[in-house]
Amino acid sequence: MKFLYFLLFSTTVIFAQSNYPKDYFRSPLDIPMKLAGNFGEIRPNHFHAGFDFRTMQKEGFNIYAVADGYVSRIKISTFGNGKTIYIDHPNGYTSVYGHLQKGVGKIEELIKKTHYQEQSYEIEIFPKPNEILVTKGEIIALSGNTGSSEGPHLHFEFRDTKSEKVINPYFFGFDSFMKDTKKPQISSLIVYPLDENSVVNQSKRSVTVNLSLQPNGTYVSQAITAKGRIGFGIQAHDVFDFSYDKYGLYKVQTFLNGSPSFGCQFDTFSFDETKHINAFIDFYRYRKTKQKVQKLFMKNPFPLSILHPDFENGIINVSNNFTNLYRIELSDFYGNTTLVSVPIQYSTVEATIQEEIVKTKYFVRAKTDSNFEKDNGSVFFPAGTFYDDFYLDFEVNDSTMTVHNDLVPVNNSFLVTMIGNAKFNDDKTFIASIKEKKLSYNATKRKENTFTTYTKKLGQFVLAKDTIAPKISIAKPIQGKWLTSQKTIQLSIRDALSGIKSYKGYLNGKWILFEYENKTNSITHYFDDGIVADGKNDLKVEVTDNVGNSTIFETQFFRTQKK
Repeated sequence: MKFLYFLLFSTTVIFAQSNYPKDYFRSPLDIPMKLAGNFGEIRPNHFHAGFDFRTMQKEGFNIYAVADGYVSRIKISTFGNGKTIYIDHPNGYTSVYGHLQKGVGKIEELIKKTHYQEQSYEIEIFPKPNEILVTKGEIIALSGNTGSSEGPHLHFEFRDTKSEKVINPYFFGFDSFMKDTKKPQISSLIVYPLDENSVVNQSKRSVTVNLSLQPNGTYVSQAITAKGRIGFGIQAHDVFDFSYDKYGLYKVQTFLNGSPSFGCQFDTFSFDETKHINAFIDFYRYRKTKQKVQKLFMKNPFPLSILHPDFENGIINVSNNFTNLYRIELSDFYGNTTLVSVPIQYSTVEATIQEEIVKTKYFVRAKTDSNFEKDNGSVFFPAGTFYDDFYLDFEVNDSTMTVHNDLVPVNNSFLVTMIGNAKFNDDKTFIASIKEKKLSYNATKRKENTFTTYTKKLGQFVLAKDTIAPKISIAKPIQGKWLTSQKTIQLSIRDALSGIKSYKGYLNGKWILFEYENKTNSITHYFDDGIVADGKNDLKVEVTDNVGNSTIFETQFFRTQKK
């Protein structure tokens, strides 16, 4: 049966790799293709859905349509991929271009028109198939740094147009744009005892195993003595010829005595699946140490199509007379492979290091609803909120409600309810999360003195009140000044507690576009929008926070349009 599974799995992979057009698409840039991030990399709360192409730490490079098609979607967001363009191609695929500085030509014209029609910076447009046609190699935008990017680059994706699943760009011939002869690297191997009867190297806790590099480039781990159900995890990464940076792995396949045990391959996945990254990794270790350890087993199965487990979900049951060899193969898309051999022996030696579990009177069962109440607070976990059962730390002290900590991965949102008193009982009150003594806003509903919020963040909660309006400032006052030589007006907008919900700008009574940059908390108006008047101009900006506090900034300046 295992051989049949391996045969079917191998056939599927080979078919998948040969079923995509290799020469249909061109590069979206005309500079050397160097990756800042590859497909499937582990990111906070998601897998990376495409390639990040370096743009030499600069903005303004031409972005080209990778093939003929039409612009099917344009999304402008303050976070995420920022300014993003989607092109549907006649062969059934969609290309996506993110973190753009601006569109070009008819695309930018439509973007500006929609901004002013909707009087909003954040917009989403779905042009008709014949509205904006593009040809292969046509300039559609300029590269930028908008959204949640950490520096100038191009985020690029391929998607199946119908299913919207993202697909590894390597399948479309993008492997030919870059050279890679280096093997993936492994930095640590971890072994986990998976139930109360399991022991690994005399420990009931996870153990880091020493690795020895062999002359032929393979690795051999120290011998593992164990009993019961165990699983493995790796901290590993890929490298490229052009960079010493660390990249995500393309493929991991494990074998037990030569038979496939657990596989992971980043070919394609849906956005609905990507939240399961927190079950895919050792979430506890990541929160504690920031180490990204990929688990090579599933204690409780979850729906993630990149995984290819055996009938034991990668879990190894070490029993009497058990002496086996476990092997891990780490591969990149180019076929460069690193092998790790792990000898496992059965041992009856008892554990000297015990489990680190704090038992409480609150126990959460992942597959059933759970509701806990105390004093003025309660929490409701619908079935499926978590991946595993665990003892919950739940307490209410001095109006602060503790709902465990952020070391447990959360699958779906849960409900937090708090009852307000005379001090916290109005529309300025909300449920705040507490982290490192700082409060952060949760979208809160109020019914009389009862406040509720849905969240995916465990930790501490408290009722908070925000009565302080946002702040608006300008680096250099422009009151009464001539701004003929300036191309923009830029303001800083901030809110200390509940956060900014909206902002609006007006020039001589007309709404104007201010582009928001979350990394600098700034808004910028470009005079080439054509709203500024010759002579005197009255500027008004209003900023509102999440509980309704508002601030108005007004000033007056002069400008001539004559050159």
